[in-house]
Amino acid sequence: MELLTVDKVTKNYPSFTLADISLQIAAGSIVGLIGTNGAGKTTLLKAILNLIPIDQGNIALLGKDQLTQEIAWKQQTGVVLGGVDYYQEKKLKVITATTKRFYPNWQEDTYQKYMRLFGLNPEKKVKELSAGMKVKYNIALALSHQAKLFIFDEPTSGLDPVSRDDLLVIFKQLTADGSRGILFSTHITSDLEKSADWIVYLKEGKLIQAAEKAEFIASFQYLKETPKEADLSLEEIMVRMEGKHYDF
Repeated sequence: MELLTVDKVTKNYPSFTLADISLQIAAGSIVGLIGTNGAGKTTLLKAILNLIPIDQGNIALLGKDQLTQEIAWKQQTGVVLGGVDYYQEKKLKVITATTKRFYPNWQEDTYQKYMRLFGLNPEKKVKELSAGMKVKYNIALALSHQAKLFIFDEPTSGLDPVSRDDLLVIFKQLTADGSRGILFSTHITSDLEKSADWIVYLKEGKLIQAAEKAEFIASFQYLKETPKEADLSLEEIMVRMEGKHYDF
């Protein structure tokens, strides 16, 4: 089952164009979206979520048209985007009480499980949270209403290595039964090595490659500097494609 279908999507800005992007996410898969800052990753995610209008193309989520059935697919989509914050003086329990009213399938037991797992205190105010704890709280909300499709923008950003690995384990658990899928953007190639089934690579607003991880890595072996050089890792591929270190 295809959870997400993006068909020839284009978004034009005065100084940037996301051009003719097509991709799919099947149930049971974890798809990593990569590219340098400014490549179009966040623009694509916002277009998928109808946070910005597209100029061309079609998008369907969970078999539903993005525009005409927006409420239905948003009920089944868990989202964590960068740059989203809450009132600094509000306690987490107050934000949660407001948020869960929008989700008929809210699972309080699941929410409490992730709050404990992430070490989050519902009595804390937003201003008392570190950047990493804010990310964990957003993830806890996204995982607590029986979503089928998860869309995360840099979900491991700001997390320590142990917390990052814990989150990647959760990703695997979420998709293990074959009914859910994840699309997440990242700069951290080790996260992709550990969790992604597919990789989508954007550069300057264009789709360079979308393939299963092994196929993706194999397709860039031409970047080896000598024929005898060992097979390139994903990180080495990105260094040579973009001319910079990716894993930080």
